[in-house]
Amino acid sequence: MSKESVKARQKKREKTVLKYEKKRKILKDSKSYELLQRLPRDASPVRLRNRCSITGRCRGYMRKFGISRIIFRDMVSQGLIPGVKKASW
Repeated sequence: MSKESVKARQKKREKTVLKYEKKRKILKDSKSYELLQRLPRDASPVRLRNRCSITGRCRGYMRKFGISRIIFRDMVSQGLIPGVKKASW
């Protein structure tokens, strides 16, 4: 479980990216990089990190489900994810 401050920082970055999305696109298309550099650093989508929606864990993240591998395994074992079952051979 990651710290609440890390989760909050990530949420703040996501809001900032959405806020400046159109402006960044316009500045990139016009190739005015000097104005682009004046935008906040967190406005860049590169600074976002994939995190588990439940625990906030960043490693072992499964894009298709939006959760970490540990939570994924628990949810599959409980039958909470439809269409997925534990493999056994």
